[in-house]
Amino acid sequence: ARASVPNYELFNQRLTKARSTILENKPLTLAQKILYAHLHDVSSMTSAPVPGESYLKLSPDRVAMQDASAQMAILQFMLSGMKQTAVPTSIHCDHLVEAYEGADLDVARSWQTSREIYEFLQAASQRYGIAFWRPGSGIIHQLVLENYAAPGTLMLGTDSHTPNAGGLGMLAIGVGGADAVDAMADIPWELKAPRVLGVQLRGKLHEWGNPKDVILALAGKLTVRGGTGSIIEYFGDGVNSLSCTGMATICNMGAEVGATTSVFPYTPSMARYLAATQRAAIATAADAQQASYLSADAQVAADPAKYYDEVIDIDLSTLEPGYNGPFTPDLYTPRSKMSDTVKTEGWSDKVSAALIGSCTNSSYQDLSRAASLARQASARGLRVAEGTEFLVSPGSEQIRATMERDGIQEAFEAIGAKVLANACGPCIGQWNRDENPVVKNKETNSIVSSFNRNFRARNDGNPNTMNFLTSPEMVLGAALGGRLSFNPMTDSLVDAKGQSFKLEPPSGDELPTRGYATGRTEYEPLLDHQPSKPIPISPSSTRLQTLEAFVPWNGQEFSNTRVLVTVQGKCTTDHISAAGKWLKYKGHLENLARNTLIGAANAALDGQVNTVRNAISGLEPSVGSIPDVAMSYKQAGVPWLVIADYNYGEGSAREHAAMQPRFLGCNMVIARSFARIHETNLKKQGVLPLVFARPDEDYFIFAKDPHELVVSTHGVVGLNENTPTVQVSVERVQNGKVVETHNIECVHTMSADQIGWFKAGSALNLIASQQKAVH
Repeated sequence: ARASVPNYELFNQRLTKARSTILENKPLTLAQKILYAHLHDVSSMTSAPVPGESYLKLSPDRVAMQDASAQMAILQFMLSGMKQTAVPTSIHCDHLVEAYEGADLDVARSWQTSREIYEFLQAASQRYGIAFWRPGSGIIHQLVLENYAAPGTLMLGTDSHTPNAGGLGMLAIGVGGADAVDAMADIPWELKAPRVLGVQLRGKLHEWGNPKDVILALAGKLTVRGGTGSIIEYFGDGVNSLSCTGMATICNMGAEVGATTSVFPYTPSMARYLAATQRAAIATAADAQQASYLSADAQVAADPAKYYDEVIDIDLSTLEPGYNGPFTPDLYTPRSKMSDTVKTEGWSDKVSAALIGSCTNSSYQDLSRAASLARQASARGLRVAEGTEFLVSPGSEQIRATMERDGIQEAFEAIGAKVLANACGPCIGQWNRDENPVVKNKETNSIVSSFNRNFRARNDGNPNTMNFLTSPEMVLGAALGGRLSFNPMTDSLVDAKGQSFKLEPPSGDELPTRGYATGRTEYEPLLDHQPSKPIPISPSSTRLQTLEAFVPWNGQEFSNTRVLVTVQGKCTTDHISAAGKWLKYKGHLENLARNTLIGAANAALDGQVNTVRNAISGLEPSVGSIPDVAMSYKQAGVPWLVIADYNYGEGSAREHAAMQPRFLGCNMVIARSFARIHETNLKKQGVLPLVFARPDEDYFIFAKDPHELVVSTHGVVGLNENTPTVQVSVERVQNGKVVETHNIECVHTMSADQIGWFKAGSALNLIASQQKAVH
């Protein structure tokens, strides 16, 4: 099941050709090397790509999908006409396991509740030659790191935290399912040429430090949109002090600043990790590529400011443990200021739950260091603080088995931990906490986790649960102290005999000294290609639904388009297409559409959530939920659009957030700015994404009674990549009369290929028509 040795000879041939032609032998960063080594056809290019303007056509080496997003990706791939995936592909069942009773019981219950989905994904995997990882085998990103990641390769993953593999020198990019279908169907994948943001690491982390602290601090500097349009590339003498899995943690959370991906140069710790995970041959091949291909050119290292678009300097030796939150992953508070900040902000000091694991921090090193603190506590007769729930989510069966063998699980359980399944669980909202009073009564409460994302109501459905993101060591400290204000580095605990003591700094091994345990054989991947295997989809299913192609563009300007909602403030993909209980409908577009934008705040109703006025007199409901009003427009044949604030669609890679509005009749989204993945997903589904040329002025035209506005366009006919503007005409209609008009300039970022998707009705429509032409 593991990846084979990359074709470095081919990568170097492509890179050499690009260097000698369009790049004019200019020094390159590592990210640029990997991108240009994966250009689909450099001979068709006449000049060097311009970051933020040009589009690159790339040939990915691999695709990975998790079970929630794989459903829609497979449904789309089934319409492509392909007989087998063109690149190695894997499906990982990690999202549909709900955390409740613990490990094996939760996996068994997921088979009861989601058997239909698992059997669909398994049959599709067999039909198309895809590796299928069963529920309980592990989290997609940990399994990719253990089995498939390889330095200098390019992978697409249908999850926003796919960049985790950058810790092993891979350029791994989170995408929607339609993008994955491109690679699976052997169609060049298109990416706007990214900027490269260099982060120079100096020194070495102190004894309480964790690589997680690097990205927590960086998120505080960059904010949730500061990395948009950029690849974050780490360099400097501090890089070699980090473990491979620690670097993966840093790359994983790069998604929280909007970065395209993150990557580290090849290091000895990567070679050690490859050898420990039975891929020594890849390490040997990569060793020979370290200077020429798997690191930035020497000129870049000598003068970073000249070659990176921006350089940020971080001194690891002075970096404090951080806490990011609540409700946003970029609100950074260093540990030394946390106790005072809890008081000044009025945050709930009591920690109701402490959670270690997830795809971000479930490595052997993370867990062994946290366990060293647990052992200190249990030796003193201590358990977790009263009223604090302590949960641990191993990243994979390999990690779980090794954790059990080496006494790490025993150390956690000795202080009161519940070990959950090898799955995402609470990190993505798969946490059955409904009987807990803080959820049942929607009480304000604080949890501390080693997760990567903490949007409001994400983890347990309670909008008043405040999640603070930190390192596993700090989570363990919070579990023992029971308070956000407890500082495990300086504060004392009281043991079972009533004596005060302080925790010694954590310690742990980078890799298990006895090697990784293999775990249970039932969690090994299924590789069983059966090209004639039928794929089961019941016509009466509420979980799966065969897709119907979206209607192609009619060749006319948009007219008589109504504003469904003017979204105020942060609107993530969680707000547009909620997860949690809705995950079960990820393969049924019609049912899932019932949650469209239910988390969006309406600027016209003082931020009221999921409530809009109906623009059409006589249509019901006159005032209702966003999906109900959208459905009434769909049934009446009324096209509509969304007006959005800054960084619209940040968060996960879920393409459902684009497919659901499209299904309900949305033809445009006009935003102050977009998150990268969501903007691409809209394009893939035939929705036109536009950005206000004057975002701080024109957005507010739509903030007052948007149900009165009628929108038309000038410039959709003749849409051209060289003419990036579209004029939008807005009329305010009251009692059948136009009382106000506005002409607004908007900007699009559509390439020639993307305009082709739009005209065809979706990228998939275009792929299907091309396949028909071939066959």
